[in-house]
Amino acid sequence: MTDLTGKTALVTGSVQGIGFAIARALAEAGARIAVHGIAGDAQIHEVCGKLRQAGAPEAEFFDGDLRGPEQIERMMEAVAAWGGADILVNNAGIQHTAPLAEMPRSVWDDMIAINLSAAFHTMKAALPVMAERGYGRVVNIASVQGIISSKDKAPYVAAKHGLVGLSQVAALEYAAAGDRTKGGVTVNCICPGWTKTAIIEPQVRDRAEAFGGDRDAAIADLLKEKQPSLRMSDPSEIGALALWLCAPIAHNVTATAIPIDGGWTAQ
Repeated sequence: MTDLTGKTALVTGSVQGIGFAIARALAEAGARIAVHGIAGDAQIHEVCGKLRQAGAPEAEFFDGDLRGPEQIERMMEAVAAWGGADILVNNAGIQHTAPLAEMPRSVWDDMIAINLSAAFHTMKAALPVMAERGYGRVVNIASVQGIISSKDKAPYVAAKHGLVGLSQVAALEYAAAGDRTKGGVTVNCICPGWTKTAIIEPQVRDRAEAFGGDRDAAIADLLKEKQPSLRMSDPSEIGALALWLCAPIAHNVTATAIPIDGGWTAQ
């Protein structure tokens, strides 16, 4: 159903976790992949090789510190020179938990920059070109924390709520671009709950202290507290939804924030 041959996808934070899973799903559908993230040469080489093996005709790394608008601009210019992003996945993100009164200012600044402002800058560069082509897909990886809130996560919740709102505005502004045949231009958020990624490890470690260091017990307790399915998601499941959102059949699916959370946000 989804053939992305001839399309180019930029996936931020795609050297591991959810970002890599999304990049792999798009590669399997035939897309060229612009890889981005924090990694050394060996990891970059390995990731690009895996994406080519998965089906990407090309996979190249594009550097850019998402805390800096000028670096983002240079990255987007480099991707444009490579063919431009038909698909943009803003996945890169950071997390830090602490009470509001104890949250370092630098953490607030970095989290807002990476988790929210970076998406503004990449979309501002990519969406006008998508509209000219009549096809474009933006998939922003938000979180259940973009729909509800939790204590000790002030900058993360603020950024993810902002990302959902930003995505809806962009979706409305570009809703009439293109047509059904070309696929149109859509902007959506995916809002994962507990997912098997490195970003949750600090929370797992903190919870494990109450269970004598038992990691499995800590995960079970986290799931029991929030996620009714009592199952974590695998990053590949996020990738499968992102791929579907890129299909022409999804031309009228825009301005959504879709949870993959085992019922968390229904409570």
